[in-house]
Amino acid sequence: MTTTFKRVFAMLACCFALLGLAACAQSNNAAPEAQASDKPKLIVGYDNSYPPYGFIGDDGQATGLDLDLAQAVCDKLGWELECDAIDWDAKDALMNQGSINCIWNGFTMEGREDKYTFSEPYMLNEQVVVVKKDSGINSLSDLAGKTVATQVDSAALEVLEGDQADLAATFGSLDQLSDYNNAFAQLESGLVDAVACDLSIAAYQLSANPDAFAQLADPLSTEHYAVGFKLGDTDRAEKVTQALRDLTADGTAKEICDKYADYGVDYEGNWTLK
Repeated sequence: MTTTFKRVFAMLACCFALLGLAACAQSNNAAPEAQASDKPKLIVGYDNSYPPYGFIGDDGQATGLDLDLAQAVCDKLGWELECDAIDWDAKDALMNQGSINCIWNGFTMEGREDKYTFSEPYMLNEQVVVVKKDSGINSLSDLAGKTVATQVDSAALEVLEGDQADLAATFGSLDQLSDYNNAFAQLESGLVDAVACDLSIAAYQLSANPDAFAQLADPLSTEHYAVGFKLGDTDRAEKVTQALRDLTADGTAKEICDKYADYGVDYEGNWTLK
């Protein structure tokens, strides 16, 4: 064996030894990761422009009542939580492909019972209409000929296309926008005359802009919020329901609701699991 060949052989042997050490290190590190992946994970799909349920706070971080509830539920159940901001109109596709395994974001259950398996309802809600102050619009009948905006694929849209379809037929137009922040920006600028939305969304906007907006007295509908799972995912839905009941019993649910009181959340008036 020549000296040159010996040197090459020694270098190759050294490389293989180092690769072996690296493989061992990866194998040793893989065990905790595998154990971590065995922990059940709740993957929440939510709209991050939907205060107070899910939104981006002043610190640039995702926050909201439903995200806080989801974290508290996962703490109770020993689950890992992942919150994914999604395009609201893509929620069904994301659920079906497994990218998310629940929708928890001020999610109305009425009219959707055949599409999802729901937890028990935890929050009472209404669909309402917000207009500009001094607009001359004082009742639902005053919306005739007006431009009304709502979020695409929202509960308000379902009401206006369902039980309140006759009312919607009197509108000048019903505009479907990507999110409610955009809708209220258009209301403030005069591009639309009214916004149909959840009661809590209205309460938040009225609190933030008390001199700009007013809410019509008569609601479009009364409904309930629940956590939506893929149809047939009964086990996960029941576990989340029980955890929500436990959070009600130990006072955590009230603490979370009270945190968002300035956004129009009222534990005594809205929480239904008491």
